Amino acid sequence: MHLVLFFIFGALCVAGALNLLLQRHPINSALSLIVVMTSLAVLYLLLGAEFLAAAQVIVYSGAIMVLFVFVIMLLNAGEEERTKGSRAAYLVGIPGAAVLVAILSFIFLSQEAQLGTVSLGGMLNSTSSNIADISRVLFKNLLLPFEVTSILILVAILGAVVLARREH
Repeated sequence: MHLVLFFIFGALCVAGALNLLLQRHPINSALSLIVVMTSLAVLYLLLGAEFLAAAQVIVYSGAIMVLFVFVIMLLNAGEEERTKGSRAAYLVGIPGAAVLVAILSFIFLSQEAQLGTVSLGGMLNSTSSNIADISRVLFKNLLLPFEVTSILILVAILGAVVLARREH
């Protein structure tokens, strides 16, 4: 069952990412990004990382996407104008991407025994909770960077509100 869900949400994640790139309107791209982030949260959940799944939904699909949509609305971004693209991207980018996929496929297929196997949902049967482990590290060892990051995000939100406020 885990393998079937992995393939379904993996395909949904890739489809959302492709849709993100192919959309012309920025709001539709933001909605596609929400699909990608939510699919990643389900994949984290399948791997037994409940904390990362919750953080993915709350932080990325919620807060960050609200800020993206806020900036899109602030800038009043409309539909983008399509161009033919860069000639260098076609000459170098497409063959480069094909070579990269071929090299990675060769490495993964030829070194399968050395890379090992992945067990989906392997953390589900463990005795320790990864939520307790992550929270212990986050709120004990990394408390200062965590608090500084939250203050920086708060300052960024306040700056966006000040910039968005219209003068009367």
